[in-house]
Amino acid sequence: MLSTEEIDIILLSLKVAMWSVIISVPFGVAAAHVLARREFPGKSLFDALVHLPLVLPPVVVGYWLLLLFGRRGPLGAFLEEWFGMVIAFRWTGAAIASAVMSFPLMVRAMRLSIEAIDPKLEAAAQTLGAGRLGVLLTITLPLALPGILTGMLLAFARSLGEFGATITFVSNIPGETQTLPLAIYALWQVPGGEAAAQRLCVLALIMSLAALLLSEGLVRRANQRVKGYDAVRRN
Repeated sequence: MLSTEEIDIILLSLKVAMWSVIISVPFGVAAAHVLARREFPGKSLFDALVHLPLVLPPVVVGYWLLLLFGRRGPLGAFLEEWFGMVIAFRWTGAAIASAVMSFPLMVRAMRLSIEAIDPKLEAAAQTLGAGRLGVLLTITLPLALPGILTGMLLAFARSLGEFGATITFVSNIPGETQTLPLAIYALWQVPGGEAAAQRLCVLALIMSLAALLLSEGLVRRANQRVKGYDAVRRN
């Protein structure tokens, strides 16, 4: 049986992962669309910046987030002064750290899905009077739905396992920022904590596997809807 503390850790991990996806989805869709459909000076640099969290040590990302969102950082001081929000050493900071670290995976899946859409469909919609926003909402996003769902669930699964940036940015505070991987790390440091750590490891495996299986199921359903959309359009 799980203890109350372990249940709280799981619920906090799910909350952090969910909000990390909510935070990053609008930016992920925008970045993916720009990379898939736009040509501009500096595109390669922008692409590299988007994928930078994949290759940087997570502690470096966490340190930069602390500099930006700490109480003396430019963004942290602004948010606290004008909105009363404190990000560092709060669960909201854990969500931001997870969002940053999972962002490249989300953008990659979305970008590939948008690139697979025939540009002629978007061009046809524009010739019929649809503006850029209309084309995006009625053609691009519906057809890219499988990739969008895949990106969201990959980001969710990645957020469940985020460790390095989180512990650097918001520390390991029980009940506030101690997500599943941080709790496992803490338990391994405590004599007699191996059994609880092993239980949480099994739970982490189950949750991550469930997220991937759910992703596969949703993508299949979304692909069926897209195929139905294509069939209707052709008829």
